[in-house]
Formats: sequence, C-alpha cells, structure tokens
Amino acid sequence: MTQPALPGPPALADGLFRLDAEDLTLLGGRSASSGLSHFPRQPVCPYTGADDVEAVDLPRTGRLWGWTAVTAAPPGYSGPIPYGLGVVELDDGLRVVGRITVAEVHDLDRLGVGAPMRVVADVVPGDDGRPRTVWAFAPVTTTTDAAVDVAAAAPGDAS
Repeated sequence: MTQPALPGPPALADGLFRLDAEDLTLLGGRSASSGLSHFPRQPVCPYTGADDVEAVDLPRTGRLWGWTAVTAAPPGYSGPIPYGLGVVELDDGLRVVGRITVAEVHDLDRLGVGAPMRVVADVVPGDDGRPRTVWAFAPVTTTTDAAVDVAAAAPGDAS
C-alpha cells in the first residue's frame, strides 16, 4: 500500500494514533505503579489491573521481532495481497503487531530479526471500501531515519 500524504484518509479507528504534518505517533497507556506500557490505550493496566494508567506517546522506532508474508486475504479484507505483517519491539520494550511496508513482498526476505523499523502511516480499504489510515512499520533505510541501513541488518542478526 502507499503511504498517505498526511493527514490523509480518516483513521481506521479513533484513539489509536495521532497524525501530524510529518509523523504518525501511536497512543498508548502506561501504568504509573507497574511502569508497563500497552497499546492500544486502555483505562486499566492489562498486566496488573491497576487503574493508574496515564496516556503516553509510544516510541516511533524499534526493532523487528518477527514477521511473515500474508498471501491469502483475511475475511472482509479487499486490499492487495501479499503484504507483510510483523511484530516490532518498540524502543521502550513494548511489542506491537502491524503491517510491514516494503516496496515488494519479496523485500521481506532482506529483513532480519533485529532490523531497525519505524512507525509510519499506511492506507488500507476500510469495511466500507473507502480508504482508511492505519499504523504500519517500515524498515529504516536511510541515515536520516536512524543512522542504520536495513541492508546492514542481515537475516538472523539480533543486534
């Protein structure tokens, strides 16, 4: 899918992220007593049940933890396939599931565990067929993204 010119189409659901002129920021929660963050934000900590959750902006960068290529459309999905789907461990340690945006699905083969990733906006068809903005993860590919080239993260490299 293509990355939208921000702000782009409406969000798939309210309260998951914030779009500004250049970035998408995931909106999470953090329990003051446990120090644990979660996504999406909930009124109580999903780990401890504490009701001291504070709204937080989650880190925009992280490392690839696991991924796959989705080659069959899930029920109700009318967008293009195949596409990448993965788990990214954000810089605060929270793991978030999302689409992996690459130019071609075979580019997923270039990624390895530990590859640097960043949060981006992506567009998918909504239930009504109209475009909706969602969060996704893209490989860090330039020195301006995070000073690491994704090609340098060889498959299986967990550093």
